[in-house]
Amino acid sequence: MKKLLTTIILAGVTQSLFAAEKPNVVVFLVDDMGLMDTSVPFLTDDLGKPVKHPLNNWYRTPNMEKLASQGIRFSQFYAQSVCSPTRASIMTGQNATRHHTTQWIKPTGNNRGTNGPRGWNWKGLKKNQITLPLMMQRNGYRTIFVGKGHFGPNGSEGAEPLNLGFDVNIAGCAIGCPTSYLGDYGQGTTRAVPGLKKYHNTGTFLTEAITLEANAEIKKSVSEKKPFFLYMSHYAVHTPFNADPRFIDNYKEKSKQAKAYAALVEGMDKSLGDIMKTLEKQGVAENTLIIFLGDNGSDAPLGKATEHSSSAPLRGKKATCYEGGMRAPFIAAWAKPNSELAAQQALAIPSNAINLQLATVMDIFPTVLNVAGIDSPKDHIVDGHNLKQMLGGKSDSAHPGNFLMHFPHNHRSSYFTSYRIGDWKIIYHYFKKDHYELYNLKSDPYEKKNLAMSNTEQVKLMMHAMKKQLTAEDAQYPEKDGKPVLPE
Repeated sequence: MKKLLTTIILAGVTQSLFAAEKPNVVVFLVDDMGLMDTSVPFLTDDLGKPVKHPLNNWYRTPNMEKLASQGIRFSQFYAQSVCSPTRASIMTGQNATRHHTTQWIKPTGNNRGTNGPRGWNWKGLKKNQITLPLMMQRNGYRTIFVGKGHFGPNGSEGAEPLNLGFDVNIAGCAIGCPTSYLGDYGQGTTRAVPGLKKYHNTGTFLTEAITLEANAEIKKSVSEKKPFFLYMSHYAVHTPFNADPRFIDNYKEKSKQAKAYAALVEGMDKSLGDIMKTLEKQGVAENTLIIFLGDNGSDAPLGKATEHSSSAPLRGKKATCYEGGMRAPFIAAWAKPNSELAAQQALAIPSNAINLQLATVMDIFPTVLNVAGIDSPKDHIVDGHNLKQMLGGKSDSAHPGNFLMHFPHNHRSSYFTSYRIGDWKIIYHYFKKDHYELYNLKSDPYEKKNLAMSNTEQVKLMMHAMKKQLTAEDAQYPEKDGKPVLPE
């Protein structure tokens, strides 16, 4: 009996009617979408039940709600605090300390910063290095990239997704954000979105344009009866906060920027729904696994003074050392649940479930390969761990349950390393007089009480473990007077 085509979506969906041996994969990545930028609650109470906070009532994301109801969401999913490091980690399965892209990539040159490491990997990914799409491509997949790349600066190998294992590239280049989501998407500027000329000045919002292109590629793959890997990488909800005119009228009681941001979020959510519908119509939804995620904490323009700060009740936002800077939404679900399908029996994802165990962006690489039946490369170090057991709603004692976030550059939070293991989190500041911040996230999930002075023994334990991992992953450090500054 012929096997049905399976499709995996990291934030997308599918249903399969034609014969094929391999599952399809779709990665749906949202730029700058934090944990609270959705109507789907990810934070939980003491019993592990999802709890809505005020920000969850600010947004309309019905398709995320549908996806979450069909599968599992993670309450403690960690990404790097800025975009390029996360994107390199998804592609390689490695932590930023190892791949050395530790800062967002500036399209026009080296974004090292004042005291950043001179040897950091500002040119990003390289042609023919081991990446997730390259592994999929080598194993018979049609690999499709749509949206924001930001894998390397202008002129580098990484600036062109076709060099990184993708057969198709639509709108991907060196830029990290568009000049505009409207009109001609910034033609003639340094942040112009390429390859979408037919949509210029048609009134088609950028989010919609790349969704139409993604759906066309899904249909083409289905017609060719070839398994596909679709990496759907939205420019939204990054600046500029242009209001998506399709949804702006849904937000009348917010500030101008807050309304525009909420409309951006809803437009992204419609994209998710449209892809799910296309997979359904193409007969591939039942064999599609969806993984939805953001690339770092929120950058929502809600102001610092309001109780509705961008990540509230989490502390901080994008580019900070706090939980609001590195916690991101993560949902995994079959596009159309069917427990009788062999693929869904092999990865049985419970409906409307929440996993409380820590997971990271590095885990996507081995997880997708495992679902697709592909062995991890033996000549490539992978820091991530297969999430199969956790996607099934079970705890996994083999998962290390730690996250090292190393940022040896200047930004909102500058020159720091944070290390989370178990309930404890330490933040080390390289150039501050008071180097240490220590929090117990079980008793203090919003990082209000620094315990570094009162629990020096835990500081020592955490710093020992942190420095051990920094060394193991070949970390680069901030510099002073031309020399690296190591943690004390």
